Amino acid sequence: MATLSIVATPIGNLGDITLRALETLKSADVVACEDTRHTLKLLTHYGIKKPLVACYAYDEEKGAQRILALLADGKHVAYCSDAGTPGLSDPGALFVRSAREAGHRVEPIPGPSAFAALISAAGLGGRAVLFEGFLSPKPGRRRSRLAELMAREEAFLVYESPHRIVKLLTDIVAIDAARQLCIGREMTKVHEEFVVGRAAEALARFSGPDEVRGEFAVLVAGGKLA
Repeated sequence: MATLSIVATPIGNLGDITLRALETLKSADVVACEDTRHTLKLLTHYGIKKPLVACYAYDEEKGAQRILALLADGKHVAYCSDAGTPGLSDPGALFVRSAREAGHRVEPIPGPSAFAALISAAGLGGRAVLFEGFLSPKPGRRRSRLAELMAREEAFLVYESPHRIVKLLTDIVAIDAARQLCIGREMTKVHEEFVVGRAAEALARFSGPDEVRGEFAVLVAGGKLA
């Protein structure tokens, strides 16, 4: 039976890849990926040479058709998003659904994710954490959803780009400046940083004159903890 392996890859530090992920990439006939340039860097680092098939995030339907054609030929396809676990705020869900509906085997190869990494280092999660991924870039929708999330008892986690992190923190402060949160910036990379404290303090940290850089994950404590 043809198999689609969903392979989690490092979010920064290439040393975080699992042994099973490496074995899967080596044994696969083809590696499908969100961006061939990004995945090629990983494969080259570990001396793995495989045919690459691009499955761009902006056209998942076309990517799904490419993967299905390979599976129909009996190929073992390994799929990698650019970083972390496919399907978790990354492309992948459509590929899995399409492959399973066509009768092919789907296997997860678990590993790194920014979601799990931040929770493990934050100390704020509690029993339940709501994963929201990226909020809407539209100010009105973002503020409305934030108000809903911050009214809940459990913590929640969002991802944000360096271009919008200050806007996100400004909106959180407007709702509850004293809310505890943990921000992970450039996790597992050379300039990894964690900022833990009240929302107003975090906003002050990133509101300076220097350009904000890096990828962000933000864990906001639930109303009960706050």
